[in-house]
Amino acid sequence: MATCYRHPSRETGVSCSNCGRPICPDCMTTTPVGMRCPECAQQRTKVVRMRQMAKIPRVTYALIVINVVAFLTEQGQFSVTGTGIHGKVIEEGVLWRPAIAESHQYWRLLTSGFLHENFIHIGFNMYLLYLLGMMLEPAIGSARFAAIYFTALLAGSFGALFATASPSLGASGAVFGLMGAAVVELRARKVSVMESGIGGLIVINLIFSFTFANISVGAHIGGLVGGLLAGLAVRTADQRRIPVLGFIACLALCAVAVFAGIAAAGATGSGIA
Repeated sequence: MATCYRHPSRETGVSCSNCGRPICPDCMTTTPVGMRCPECAQQRTKVVRMRQMAKIPRVTYALIVINVVAFLTEQGQFSVTGTGIHGKVIEEGVLWRPAIAESHQYWRLLTSGFLHENFIHIGFNMYLLYLLGMMLEPAIGSARFAAIYFTALLAGSFGALFATASPSLGASGAVFGLMGAAVVELRARKVSVMESGIGGLIVINLIFSFTFANISVGAHIGGLVGGLLAGLAVRTADQRRIPVLGFIACLALCAVAVFAGIAAAGATGSGIA
């Protein structure tokens, strides 16, 4: 594989659209005609460096704050008896088949993605959300990032309902979706998924999903697929220079996930997302 002409130790599959020299992510500058090296970027075409795009990942920070506030709110009423999770916030927001299928409490498809069982649960999910958000949101923009996140969250809720009849909660379905979207973005930029670390992260988390009994495999797989589809829709729309189609596609995927989740509310299984 070629190496960056300014950083010989860094392999890359991306070349400057003007001069053809290989460039790494630190040297890439986005222009209306593709990626350019620093020298070519100084020409007349107006450019915006990748690191200057959505430099502050506001949506990522906001999501972390919402999750943490929800978790702290749980603590005032939180108790664990045996294997059951109790408390007003949990009971009203957790993803649970009877509440959706019989009581029509459809908000649980969304609220369950902001609730967590314990400090380890939220700590691990928020750490991954931070890492993926810092990488993905500046690259694709806050609005696209939010669209992908909520699409993956709802897809994860569908996956959990399809695979389990037990209460399920957690942001990991949405986090898996961000991993899927990151794969799409890396491949579009011709960056190795495995060398970037995202491939290994997905593999390790999938192994954990199938190893531990109290993890909802359905939520993780559903979120991963949802994120992949949303990321592909956004990327394809951008390539065709019709970005609004990416948001419309994400909205359609969200609608499908909601209706599919309601339909799948009778499936059986167990887990915590």
